[in-house]
Amino acid sequence: MRHEIIDASQLELNDKVVSIKRVTKTTKGGRNMRFTALVVVGDGQGHVGAGLGKAVEIPEAIRKGKEDAVKNLVTVALDENNSIQHDYIGKFGSAEVLLKRAPEGTGVIAGGPARVVCDLAGIKNIRTKSLGSNNKQNVVLATITGLSEVKSPEEVAAKRGKDVKEIRA
Repeated sequence: MRHEIIDASQLELNDKVVSIKRVTKTTKGGRNMRFTALVVVGDGQGHVGAGLGKAVEIPEAIRKGKEDAVKNLVTVALDENNSIQHDYIGKFGSAEVLLKRAPEGTGVIAGGPARVVCDLAGIKNIRTKSLGSNNKQNVVLATITGLSEVKSPEEVAAKRGKDVKEIRA
């Protein structure tokens, strides 16, 4: 996963809570309840990140999750019709998410967790399919991993030492 240093203070980030789970730890004195919040943040301009926050109260868990997500921002290479540059399969754990490029007017065709990531990344046209595990946390992280590894034609041309016109042909 490519991580560039992104100055989050200059971005207008929106956040969305994907899931809140109640977790318990059984101790000698009884059960300790806590909450885990999975939060995705994005600016709608090609930056997106996910984070996990854990706390005794839900609002605190969400706040911590948002802070963690801001630390894990990645950049997505978008094309002229707000889709991805090429098809890719993002993997995280046993979750796999197929990301397919789509023409203008397709919209976001994605299931719950992958849809949240695509919306916050600013992708307007994409088709996705969750393969393997459907654990929300792993699906979100697989989607972000896949989006971060999609390369623009400029990156590919620079890597191969060719002109962009040769890559697009």
